[in-house]
Amino acid sequence: MSERPFQSLTVYSSSLCPDCRQATRFLDDHGVAYEVIEIDKDPDAATRLEEKTGKRGVPYFVLDGERWERAYIPRQGFDREGMTALLGLS
Repeated sequence: MSERPFQSLTVYSSSLCPDCRQATRFLDDHGVAYEVIEIDKDPDAATRLEEKTGKRGVPYFVLDGERWERAYIPRQGFDREGMTALLGLS
């Protein structure tokens, strides 16, 4: 496997979100280390997400604390193909 294009990954999530569960299961299946921040349990995180992205939709992946990437396709769900490419997975 090639080197991953990031050092750290944070997942902005919600405990009630099925797409978020798919996202973390996807990361687990690929052996990707990550931190989860649940916006439904941390109001400051929800505000931060909206300030950075203009949205409150989750899941969002944050690479190296700087690069915010939407990990879902509206009305379709978790973006498995897009996240595979973004994270340099095969």
